Amino acid sequence: MNFKQIFLTSLIGFISGLIGSWVYDRSKNSQPTIPSPQATSYTTNFTEPKHENRHATNRVEIDFIEASKSSSSCVVYVRTISEREIPRFSWFDMFFGGRMNETVIGSGSGVILTSDGYIVTNHHVISGAERIEIIHQKRTYEAKVVGTDPSTDLALLKIEAQNLPSIRVGSSRDVQIGEWVLAVGNPFNLATTVTAGIVSAKGRNINILKDVFPIESFIQTDAAINPGNSGGALVNQKGELIGINTAILSKTGSYAGYGFAVPVDIVMKVVNDIKKYGEVQKAFFGAEVTEMDENLSKKLNTDDLNGVAILQIAPDGAADKAKLEEGDIILQIDDVKIDTKTTFDEQIAYHSPGDKIKITYRRNGNIKTTELVLTNIEGTTGTLKREIYIAKQLGNAHLEIVPKIERSRYNITSGIRIRKVGNGLLAQLGLQEGTIIAKVNNYAVEKPEELESILARLRGRIILEIIHKDGNRQFLTYLF
Repeated sequence: MNFKQIFLTSLIGFISGLIGSWVYDRSKNSQPTIPSPQATSYTTNFTEPKHENRHATNRVEIDFIEASKSSSSCVVYVRTISEREIPRFSWFDMFFGGRMNETVIGSGSGVILTSDGYIVTNHHVISGAERIEIIHQKRTYEAKVVGTDPSTDLALLKIEAQNLPSIRVGSSRDVQIGEWVLAVGNPFNLATTVTAGIVSAKGRNINILKDVFPIESFIQTDAAINPGNSGGALVNQKGELIGINTAILSKTGSYAGYGFAVPVDIVMKVVNDIKKYGEVQKAFFGAEVTEMDENLSKKLNTDDLNGVAILQIAPDGAADKAKLEEGDIILQIDDVKIDTKTTFDEQIAYHSPGDKIKITYRRNGNIKTTELVLTNIEGTTGTLKREIYIAKQLGNAHLEIVPKIERSRYNITSGIRIRKVGNGLLAQLGLQEGTIIAKVNNYAVEKPEELESILARLRGRIILEIIHKDGNRQFLTYLF
């Protein structure tokens, strides 16, 4: 091989090496980067993620650290204590074995709203509790229940303390989908824990509240919320409260991607009403509405799927007095566009009985407006106070009269709701809290005292007409 051939061979090899190196670099740079599972995980021990924009990273780090510090000190551990009767397994045990109870301990979270000890939590956290303890910064306080609202799953507690750190309150109406939030609580009985995520949706209805008139317009987040987080705080990057963590969507009972919080604007309406009146002054529109879909739009001769349609109007209710009709499509309340039933319910929830709102609606293709005065559950605009009657002859059962709007909904002239079963006859009959007794032996019962007297003296066969919490009617027969 002469010099010229050696030179050409070397040159070809060198060029081939360059080409191979270039192809390798291109293929390497084009491979997808698999992020670390911790790359988007933030806790109180914040680990700075690696981003090219260091200024943006520093801003996020400061926001999370400050928000975590300011909010964590305002979140408490809620411990509940109650007694539960152990089930009997034979008639002999039931009649001769006596009662055997076990102590049940529950837990959750709460948020300090005021420095003098007002704390908000979930209704389901403290429901049925005989004693409630608040643990905050290694101190334990006895708590009393100021009031509850099952329709929003909220409860207000009070402890005797001063100079407590109170959380700053933001506005849930200002919350944007995609913004960062922190969930602060006590999951799995751990000390206060902070997780981070984004707001993935607003106005979610997941049908978990079993109250007669539930208000579900949850903030949805992918911040990890687990058992024990209930009643804890959902805060923004400023450390401001924007929601109370309430539920998770999971088949296992643990975090599976989505958590839900009651918007703080609804929370503060409920809290302020309970503090001022002892219970929530809920506003009623006086009509049943549903979301528009293709089938309904065809029935109403419209191609527009916006708004909610009126299905049924309560006689002499707010909507009836405002001259609204079945088939009207509500497009707007005041300046807020109504696109779902959840949005409609949320807007009504911000108001009180007696408030006047502007309704924009479509009827037969024409856009109209009217003013509507919201009512209370009795169909008036005054302040209501719940009156609970304690029936001593029925084992201290708590009873109340079913209000007018509910009676209309269930098509009954009267009825008595069981607020607390007690340990007497109602418990023996297997009745549950929330059950309505409409009639006894076909006699319509109008007052709690009347029901107590009738049940205490009746013998022989008794037929009860009851309405369950889900609205189903049933006739039960007992022999005494």
